[in-house]
Amino acid sequence: MRSSLLILLFCAGCAARVVTPAPASAPAPAPTQAAPPAPPSEAPAAPPPAEVSTPGAAAPGETQVVAPASVAAAPASSPSPAEIAAVITDAAVRDTPCPAEPEEDDDDATVATDDEGVSEEGEMQAPLAPAAPAGPLYTADLSDEALTEAWKKDPATLGSMSIGFVESGRQINSRRVPDDKDWLVVSPEIAYGTEETVSYVAAAIHAVRAQYPNVPPLRVNRLSTKDGGYLRPHKSHQNGRDVDLGFYYPTADPVRERERERYIDVAMNWALVRSLVVNTDVQMILVDKRVQKVLYDYALSMGEDKAWLDSLFNGGFNSLIKHARRHRDHFHVRFFNGRAQELGRRVAPLLALQPDQNLMIYKVRNGDTLGAIAMRNNSSVVAIKKANRMRNTFLSIGRRLVIPLKGPCTHCPIPPPVQLPPRRLPPTVESPALVNTAPAASGKLPTPCTPAAPAPTPVAVPTGAPSGLSTAR
Repeated sequence: MRSSLLILLFCAGCAARVVTPAPASAPAPAPTQAAPPAPPSEAPAAPPPAEVSTPGAAAPGETQVVAPASVAAAPASSPSPAEIAAVITDAAVRDTPCPAEPEEDDDDATVATDDEGVSEEGEMQAPLAPAAPAGPLYTADLSDEALTEAWKKDPATLGSMSIGFVESGRQINSRRVPDDKDWLVVSPEIAYGTEETVSYVAAAIHAVRAQYPNVPPLRVNRLSTKDGGYLRPHKSHQNGRDVDLGFYYPTADPVRERERERYIDVAMNWALVRSLVVNTDVQMILVDKRVQKVLYDYALSMGEDKAWLDSLFNGGFNSLIKHARRHRDHFHVRFFNGRAQELGRRVAPLLALQPDQNLMIYKVRNGDTLGAIAMRNNSSVVAIKKANRMRNTFLSIGRRLVIPLKGPCTHCPIPPPVQLPPRRLPPTVESPALVNTAPAASGKLPTPCTPAAPAPTPVAVPTGAPSGLSTAR
């Protein structure tokens, strides 16, 4: 009996609800009596409060009335946190072409060889299938029949060929960078590239020598091996289109300091970058953002067109000069090779006609062994070790292996038809009489990582000042 009474009392407490008493000046009308009209002097009646059904707060069939002050009304079209983050991220990327990164301590022993983060851009892998080029054919002098005949009889007559991709490729009929008084080949055994790449490097360096006759020799570091393929520790440098160029310093002696931008000859290095942009089909130049800032400031101070410089340094994804970690002491330059790339694309289906060149690139995955790779691709362990200059059977995940094939490869990816973009030439230089030589009013040069300050309000020229002369200092 006592437990029954307790249950009844508990249920009675649940059904009870607290009602806020109405003000004495506005008594609640009777159910059958119409409410009197509101006085004209009073403000319009507020909308009825929202009714919120709260389990356990009201009896069944009843609705608890919550005061408006206790409910935070949200806008009807309030954006979600993900949408807000996307907008902020997009604005940051658009307004900050050089994202701020913490200062890293570059190791001089590895900075010249490690190109971590360098990746192929603008070339999508496609399955091996005939593809009609959508633009100029850079090997139009060779028909399909002539190309097949030359490949079968004497592949050397075709010239250099860039096979595959910079991160997964190789080269045929490569050419070594020759010795010259204008540059120093640091490692001749890995100074092989396509004919176009070697010609572009020579043209760019000779142009700097023509502008600065006393310039010291430039250090030409690494390109690719003679046959291309994986080059430790690089991710790229595989198909003859990448080259590492050192910096110009006041003397021929190399500098071992970490902050190389403080010791380089800025004028000569800007001349090199400008020559690469103007005289070659350069795809991109990778260098540390702190070196970029020094080059940008100097070029702007020398009268280079700011819009043109921004297209090189501050164009975001379309920038020609990009930031890369561990590139504080050299330029990593990648070239478009119209003929070498197009030949490599067209020769890919014909590789089986030359057993020595019938190779594919394989990326090692977790659980792979040399035996399994050889069996899966119709090859042999001995052939794979020889093609990759391996002393043992140890494999590292992510490594690219050259696999000699015993038949045609019907699933090997190949690049799409190459399309050379127009070179980003600077605008025509104005005649000296039309060039505005007045210094910037702010007294500071814009940097590639800092938005340019708005133009100051024009200041009236004091009475008596010569007409046409600026009073800014």
